[in-house]
Amino acid sequence: MNLRQKKPLKKNRIIKVRHDDVQGVKKLTAAVASVLPNDETRKLVIVCIGTDRSTGDALGPIAGSKLARLHGPRLAVHGTLDSPVHAINLETTLEEIQQSYKDPFIIGIDASLGKQQSVGMISFADGPVKPGAGVKKQLPPVGDAHLTGIVNICGYMEYFVLQNTRLNLVMSMAETIADSVYAAYRRQSSPFSLKTTYK
Repeated sequence: MNLRQKKPLKKNRIIKVRHDDVQGVKKLTAAVASVLPNDETRKLVIVCIGTDRSTGDALGPIAGSKLARLHGPRLAVHGTLDSPVHAINLETTLEEIQQSYKDPFIIGIDASLGKQQSVGMISFADGPVKPGAGVKKQLPPVGDAHLTGIVNICGYMEYFVLQNTRLNLVMSMAETIADSVYAAYRRQSSPFSLKTTYK
Protein backbone atom coordinates (compact mmCIF):
# COMPACT_ATOMS: atom_id res chain seq x y z
CA MET A 1 0.00 0.00 0.00
CA ASN A 2 1.30 3.43 -0.92
CA LEU A 3 1.01 6.24 1.63
CA ARG A 4 0.73 9.74 0.23
CA GLN A 5 1.97 12.95 1.77
CA LYS A 6 -0.65 14.97 -0.05
CA LYS A 7 -4.40 14.66 0.26
CA PRO A 8 -5.66 12.25 -2.42
CA LEU A 9 -8.63 12.89 -4.67
CA LYS A 10 -11.93 12.20 -2.98
CA LYS A 11 -13.17 8.67 -3.53
CA ASN A 12 -14.77 8.26 -6.97
CA ARG A 13 -13.90 11.85 -7.88
CA ILE A 14 -12.89 12.13 -11.52
CA ILE A 15 -11.45 15.19 -13.25
CA LYS A 16 -12.59 15.44 -16.88
CA VAL A 17 -11.46 17.84 -19.59
CA ARG A 18 -11.79 18.02 -23.35
CA HIS A 19 -8.55 17.51 -25.24
CA ASP A 20 -8.96 20.92 -26.94
CA ASP A 21 -9.93 22.85 -23.79
CA VAL A 22 -7.50 25.78 -23.52
CA GLN A 23 -7.52 25.29 -19.74
CA GLY A 24 -7.28 21.49 -20.02
CA VAL A 25 -3.57 21.15 -19.30
CA LYS A 26 -3.84 23.51 -16.33
CA LYS A 27 -6.76 21.54 -14.83
CA LEU A 28 -5.13 18.15 -15.35
CA THR A 29 -1.79 19.39 -14.06
CA ALA A 30 -3.39 20.53 -10.80
CA ALA A 31 -5.22 17.21 -10.44
CA VAL A 32 -2.13 15.09 -11.07
CA ALA A 33 0.04 17.24 -8.81
CA SER A 34 -2.51 16.91 -6.00
CA VAL A 35 -1.84 13.17 -5.63
CA LEU A 36 1.91 13.01 -6.19
CA PRO A 37 3.92 12.08 -3.08
CA ASN A 38 6.27 14.64 -1.55
CA ASP A 39 8.84 11.94 -0.78
CA GLU A 40 11.87 12.70 -2.98
CA THR A 41 13.07 9.10 -2.73
CA ARG A 42 10.02 7.74 -4.55
CA LYS A 43 10.16 7.37 -8.31
CA LEU A 44 7.26 8.62 -10.43
CA VAL A 45 6.68 5.79 -12.90
CA ILE A 46 4.40 6.37 -15.88
CA VAL A 47 3.00 3.20 -17.49
CA CYS A 48 1.58 4.00 -20.92
CA ILE A 49 -0.54 1.09 -22.11
CA GLY A 50 -1.41 0.28 -25.71
CA THR A 51 -0.02 -0.67 -29.09
CA ASP A 52 1.13 1.16 -32.20
CA ARG A 53 -0.71 -1.42 -34.33
CA SER A 54 -4.05 0.28 -33.71
CA THR A 55 -4.62 4.02 -34.07
CA GLY A 56 -7.00 4.34 -31.14
CA ASP A 57 -4.97 2.09 -28.87
CA ALA A 58 -1.80 4.09 -29.63
CA LEU A 59 -2.78 6.88 -27.23
CA GLY A 60 -0.66 5.44 -24.41
CA PRO A 61 2.48 4.74 -26.48
CA ILE A 62 2.34 8.17 -28.15
CA ALA A 63 2.03 9.91 -24.78
CA GLY A 64 4.83 7.67 -23.49
CA SER A 65 7.13 8.61 -26.38
CA LYS A 66 6.52 12.30 -25.71
CA LEU A 67 7.24 11.86 -21.99
CA ALA A 68 10.29 9.65 -22.59
CA ARG A 69 12.06 12.52 -24.36
CA LEU A 70 11.87 14.57 -21.16
CA HIS A 71 14.30 14.18 -18.32
CA GLY A 72 14.03 14.05 -14.57
CA PRO A 73 15.79 12.12 -11.81
CA ARG A 74 12.50 10.93 -10.31
CA LEU A 75 10.68 10.22 -13.58
CA ALA A 76 10.59 6.89 -15.42
CA VAL A 77 8.42 6.02 -18.44
CA HIS A 78 7.37 2.55 -19.57
CA GLY A 79 5.42 2.12 -22.80
CA THR A 80 6.45 4.02 -25.94
CA LEU A 81 5.97 3.62 -29.67
CA ASP A 82 9.40 2.00 -29.80
CA SER A 83 8.74 -0.30 -26.85
CA PRO A 84 5.00 -0.55 -26.12
CA VAL A 85 3.41 -2.04 -23.01
CA HIS A 86 0.39 -4.12 -24.04
CA ALA A 87 -1.65 -7.19 -23.09
CA ILE A 88 1.19 -9.62 -23.76
CA ASN A 89 3.88 -7.94 -21.63
CA LEU A 90 1.88 -5.86 -19.13
CA GLU A 91 2.15 -8.28 -16.22
CA THR A 92 5.89 -8.77 -16.75
CA THR A 93 6.41 -5.00 -17.01
CA LEU A 94 4.62 -4.41 -13.71
CA GLU A 95 6.76 -7.06 -12.03
CA GLU A 96 9.93 -5.44 -13.40
CA ILE A 97 8.82 -2.03 -12.13
CA GLN A 98 8.28 -3.36 -8.60
CA GLN A 99 11.71 -5.03 -8.69
CA SER A 100 13.48 -1.97 -10.13
CA TYR A 101 12.10 0.82 -7.93
CA LYS A 102 11.52 1.05 -4.22
CA ASP A 103 7.88 1.96 -3.51
CA PRO A 104 7.23 3.68 -6.88
CA PHE A 105 4.24 5.95 -7.42
CA ILE A 106 2.65 4.71 -10.63
CA ILE A 107 0.38 6.57 -13.02
CA GLY A 108 -1.31 4.48 -15.70
CA ILE A 109 -2.23 5.98 -19.08
CA ASP A 110 -4.59 4.19 -21.45
CA ALA A 111 -7.13 4.73 -24.23
CA SER A 112 -10.78 3.96 -23.67
CA LEU A 113 -14.09 3.84 -25.53
CA GLY A 114 -17.23 5.69 -24.46
CA LYS A 115 -20.37 7.48 -25.55
CA GLN A 116 -20.37 9.60 -28.69
CA GLN A 117 -20.60 12.86 -26.73
CA SER A 118 -17.62 11.84 -24.59
CA VAL A 119 -15.16 11.20 -27.43
CA GLY A 120 -12.19 13.51 -26.96
CA MET A 121 -12.53 13.65 -23.17
CA ILE A 122 -9.54 12.98 -20.91
CA SER A 123 -10.16 11.76 -17.37
CA PHE A 124 -7.90 11.67 -14.34
CA ALA A 125 -8.77 9.68 -11.23
CA ASP A 126 -7.16 8.28 -8.11
CA GLY A 127 -6.69 4.52 -8.13
CA PRO A 128 -5.74 2.06 -10.87
CA VAL A 129 -6.85 1.91 -14.49
CA LYS A 130 -8.30 -1.40 -15.73
CA PRO A 131 -6.72 -1.87 -19.16
CA GLY A 132 -8.49 -4.00 -21.73
CA ALA A 133 -11.95 -3.55 -20.21
CA GLY A 134 -13.26 -1.88 -23.38
CA VAL A 135 -12.37 -4.92 -25.48
CA LYS A 136 -13.37 -7.53 -22.87
CA LYS A 137 -9.84 -8.44 -21.76
CA GLN A 138 -8.89 -9.41 -18.22
CA LEU A 139 -5.63 -7.61 -17.42
CA PRO A 140 -4.04 -6.54 -14.12
CA PRO A 141 -4.98 -3.08 -12.83
CA VAL A 142 -2.31 -0.41 -13.20
CA GLY A 143 -1.42 2.60 -11.10
CA ASP A 144 -1.91 4.55 -7.91
CA ALA A 145 -3.72 7.00 -10.21
CA HIS A 146 -4.56 7.01 -13.90
CA LEU A 147 -5.36 9.04 -16.99
CA THR A 148 -7.63 7.76 -19.73
CA GLY A 149 -8.67 9.27 -23.03
CA ILE A 150 -11.92 8.37 -24.78
CA VAL A 151 -10.79 7.95 -28.37
CA ASN A 152 -13.95 6.53 -29.92
CA ILE A 153 -17.41 5.07 -29.29
CA CYS A 154 -18.09 1.74 -27.59
CA GLY A 155 -20.70 -0.94 -27.95
CA TYR A 156 -20.00 -2.51 -31.34
CA MET A 157 -16.93 -4.10 -32.99
CA GLU A 158 -14.52 -2.49 -30.54
CA TYR A 159 -11.33 -3.68 -32.28
CA PHE A 160 -12.54 -2.29 -35.61
CA VAL A 161 -13.51 0.99 -33.96
CA LEU A 162 -10.07 1.35 -32.36
CA GLN A 163 -8.34 0.69 -35.67
CA ASN A 164 -10.46 3.35 -37.36
CA THR A 165 -9.90 6.16 -34.88
CA ARG A 166 -8.64 9.50 -36.18
CA LEU A 167 -4.91 9.89 -35.59
CA ASN A 168 -5.25 13.66 -35.21
CA LEU A 169 -7.55 13.19 -32.21
CA VAL A 170 -5.19 10.66 -30.60
CA MET A 171 -2.16 12.92 -31.13
CA SER A 172 -3.95 15.90 -29.61
CA MET A 173 -5.05 13.90 -26.57
CA ALA A 174 -1.58 12.41 -26.10
CA GLU A 175 -0.02 15.87 -26.17
CA THR A 176 -2.44 17.18 -23.54
CA ILE A 177 -1.75 14.17 -21.32
CA ALA A 178 2.04 14.41 -21.69
CA ASP A 179 2.03 18.16 -21.04
CA SER A 180 -0.08 17.70 -17.91
CA VAL A 181 1.92 14.85 -16.40
CA TYR A 182 5.26 16.54 -17.01
CA ALA A 183 4.05 19.90 -15.69
CA ALA A 184 2.79 18.16 -12.54
CA TYR A 185 6.12 16.38 -12.15
CA ARG A 186 8.01 19.66 -12.56
CA ARG A 187 5.74 21.37 -10.07
CA GLN A 188 6.38 18.62 -7.54
CA SER A 189 10.14 18.54 -8.16
CA SER A 190 10.62 22.31 -8.40
CA PRO A 191 7.83 24.15 -6.56
CA PHE A 192 9.07 27.53 -7.82
CA SER A 193 9.35 26.42 -11.46
CA LEU A 194 5.80 25.69 -12.56
CA LYS A 195 6.18 26.15 -16.29
CA THR A 196 6.62 22.99 -18.35
CA THR A 197 9.51 22.82 -20.80
CA TYR A 198 7.69 20.36 -23.04
CA LYS A 199 7.41 21.44 -26.67
